[in-house]
Amino acid sequence: MPFAAITYRVVPGHEDEIAEIFAGFQRVDTPVFRDPDGEKAGRLLGTAVFIKDDVMVRVIHYEGDFRAVAAHMGRQKGVHLLEEKLAPYLAEKRDTSTEAGFQEYFRNSVMRSVSQLSVDTHPVSG
Repeated sequence: MPFAAITYRVVPGHEDEIAEIFAGFQRVDTPVFRDPDGEKAGRLLGTAVFIKDDVMVRVIHYEGDFRAVAAHMGRQKGVHLLEEKLAPYLAEKRDTSTEAGFQEYFRNSVMRSVSQLSVDTHPVSG
């Protein structure tokens, strides 16, 4: 089950304010996401947010088609509310007010995965 990481450049010194914003985050209406035809494309298994100085990273644990994650998140009211509250603390401004704008930022800010290990990929020992 893969992970993805999304980066945000933030104004340093506002870690507590940003933590408060995420503490009040409205979760997605369903963890199941669908493709454009309405078929199940996967599901969100979990998320985590990390911050240090001017870098914040949102880690997404999911199964299925990663492209559908961005579309699903872009349709969530809670995501847009969070984005509005987060905007004053972003070092790099972007327009995520629309589903398409959110998807574009999501695609452009995903980090390259260089390693993903789990118990599922651990070799069986003798």
